[in-house]
Amino acid sequence: MLNTTRFIQIFLALLFLAACSREPGNVFQGYVEGEYVHVAAALGGTLQQLAVKRGQIVAAGAPLFALERDYEQAAVDEATHGLQRAQDNLANLRKGQRPSEIASIQARLQKAKSSVSLAKIEYERRVKLVAAETISQEELDRAESDYEQKQQLVSEIESELRTARLGARSDLILAAESEVRQARAQLDQAQWNLDQKQTTAPADGFVFDTLFREGEWIPAGQPVVSLLPPKNIEVRFYVPETVVSKLQIGQQVNVNFDGAASPVEATVSYISPSAEYTPPVIYSSQSRAKLVFQLKAAPSPKDAAKLHPGQPVDVTVPGLAP
Repeated sequence: MLNTTRFIQIFLALLFLAACSREPGNVFQGYVEGEYVHVAAALGGTLQQLAVKRGQIVAAGAPLFALERDYEQAAVDEATHGLQRAQDNLANLRKGQRPSEIASIQARLQKAKSSVSLAKIEYERRVKLVAAETISQEELDRAESDYEQKQQLVSEIESELRTARLGARSDLILAAESEVRQARAQLDQAQWNLDQKQTTAPADGFVFDTLFREGEWIPAGQPVVSLLPPKNIEVRFYVPETVVSKLQIGQQVNVNFDGAASPVEATVSYISPSAEYTPPVIYSSQSRAKLVFQLKAAPSPKDAAKLHPGQPVDVTVPGLAP
C-alpha cells in the first residue's frame, strides 16, 4: 500500500513537471497588485458624516467624509469680520474727513476772509487818519497788526482744508494696508482649517474600505477611507534571468486570467534592476537558472476595472521566442 501511494505521488509530480515544460517560453506567472490611497484629514475631530460605503465607485471630487467643524466655522466668521473692519478703516483713511467736517472748515474760512476784509478797510482808514494827524501812530500799528493776524488765520484755515481733503497721512495709510493684509492672511488660514474638515476623493476610484464609523473621534492624519484608483492597479510578473534582457519599458504584454473573455493589454512600466530568489552561492550556469526579475505592467484605466488585487494571472509577451 505504501509503495502504491509513493508511486502515485511520483507520477503526479512528473505529470506536473511535464505540464510545466510544455508551457510556452513567452508566458510568465504573476498577480495583480493595487496601490491604495489612504485618505485622511489634516486636523482631528469627530466623524460627522461618512458619505461612502465599501465597494462603492466614486468620481474625483465626490465627498468622502466630514468632521465636525463648528470651531473652524466660528474662526472663519471672526476672520471675515476682522478683514471687513480693516478694509473699512483703510477706506476711511484714504477718503479724508467727512463732508460735514469739511463744510465746517469752509465756513470758518469764509468767516476769516470776511474779518480780513474788515481789517483791511480799518487799516487803510487809519492810514489816512494818521496822515491827517487825527490819530496817533500807535493806533495805526495796532490796526496793521490786527490785519496781518487775520491774514495769517486765513492761510492756516486754507491749509487745514487742503489737509482734510487729502485724507490721512501716508504712514497711517501704510499701516492700515498692512492690517488688511494681516486680516486677509488670518482669513485664509481659518478657511484652510475649515476645508480640512471636509474631504473629497482625489481621483476616480473604488472604495476598498472605510475605517471608522460616524460619531467616532478621528486623530489628525488618521486614514478614514481607503481608495483604489484604476490607475493604481498594476500586474507584477516574474521572468528568468535569460529573458529579462529582451524586455524593455513601454513594451506591450497580454494579461490572461480565469474567466477572461479576452486578454487584457498592459504596458511594461518597471523592470527590477536586481534579481530575486538568488541562491546564496557563487553564480554558475546551474544557479543562474534560478534567478528571476520582477516586472510591472500597467493596464489602461478601462481594463484595470477587470482586474482585482491578489488575482493570479498569466502574462504573455508577444514576439518573444517561446
